[in-house]
Amino acid sequence: MNWHIVEDLIKKAQRDGDFDNLKGAGKPLPPDEFAHYPDDIRMAMRILKNSGHDEEVQFVKEQMGDLQQQIKKATSEEKTELEKQYNFKLTQMNQILSRKGIQTNSTAFKQYQTQIEDKFKWD
Repeated sequence: MNWHIVEDLIKKAQRDGDFDNLKGAGKPLPPDEFAHYPDDIRMAMRILKNSGHDEEVQFVKEQMGDLQQQIKKATSEEKTELEKQYNFKLTQMNQILSRKGIQTNSTAFKQYQTQIEDKFKWD
């Protein structure tokens, strides 16, 4: 990449006043939430978090995985309750990702929603 192009664009924006009156100007930056990590892995932790791989998401994913394993081994009577729990976790996961501004694979979710609706249709 030609860094001179980027530098020239930044200088032009400065001259044009594009950086004047930015939100938070003159205020201290918020504390670094990754300050307790060693320097060599901070950036990796930020990248993982920004891509939706944080502790909250990971915890819900693990719970969903556990529920999937339980559903495979469950009797038909147990499956109904486990499927309800799984659906709740799926909804929770979508809400977390939405709150973080991460788009989910809505096509897969819509397909799953259609399957559930078909299951409960009256004949």
